[in-house]
Amino acid sequence: MAGKGDSVKTILYALGANFAIFVAKSVAASITGSGAMLAEAVHSLADCGNQGLLLLGIKRAKRPPSPDYPLGYGKEIYFWSFLVALMLFSVGGMFSLYEGWHKLHAPEPLSYPWVAVGVLTFGILAEAVSMRACMIEVNKARGSQSLWRWFRDSRQAELVVIFGEDLAALLGLVFALFAVVLTMITGNPVWDAIGTLGIGALLIIVAVFVAVEVKAMLIGQSVDSGQRDAIREFIEQRPEIKRVFNLITLQMGNDILVSVQAEMADSTVSVADAIAGINATEVALKARFPDVKWCFFEPDDSA
Repeated sequence: MAGKGDSVKTILYALGANFAIFVAKSVAASITGSGAMLAEAVHSLADCGNQGLLLLGIKRAKRPPSPDYPLGYGKEIYFWSFLVALMLFSVGGMFSLYEGWHKLHAPEPLSYPWVAVGVLTFGILAEAVSMRACMIEVNKARGSQSLWRWFRDSRQAELVVIFGEDLAALLGLVFALFAVVLTMITGNPVWDAIGTLGIGALLIIVAVFVAVEVKAMLIGQSVDSGQRDAIREFIEQRPEIKRVFNLITLQMGNDILVSVQAEMADSTVSVADAIAGINATEVALKARFPDVKWCFFEPDDSA
């Protein structure tokens, strides 16, 4: 069964890398006049803002339950993650498409293209460090799952978003570098415009995939299938339980809600003994699965 990655550490790595890259890209864009470089600078700035939103979301999701929110605020991280996906789509992707379209119809020669090459090379190295830190946490979380399967099944919205951002940033930098080099070799600034359009399309595709995954969590998903099966098996093996009729799980940010309908092993015991058996099962469940914060148990004798 997969574990959990350290999302906060991953976000901080990405924030530091993206801010350094943003400063370098902005200077290079003003010197060279490269549309691809400008698109990448805006992309990095948007990523910095996105990581700030994710940190805010993580902090707000940790607030304790209240009378108005009896199940806590854990799912708030999904809202902020979805907002990040929208920003990646609009601020990053749509701006890049606009800039690329403008450069395609009004191409301008690059000034000091080697400055752009140097900055993009630095950006690729910095983003590779951030991506490596992200992959360390992703590998912890996905266990034996494939990367694609983890992306589809993960319930850590913030880690999914950072992975998507880092991947888009790294590929975008490579696109921009190829565009600038081709412009230098051919002397045709249209390649710079094409690179900018490619970056925009890439960001929009990644943003859509991320948004689809986060939307599912925002609506309300169960825990991943492996953990759900493990919870069911654990309950069924408890001596107090004869059989489980129904099991509902709900991922609430980092916390889990479990609702169980089950038949007790001995239906002839007193109400007090039945309650003691249910309480023992719940205590054991929360000890075995520490993320289970709420457990609602309904004893029954028929499906």
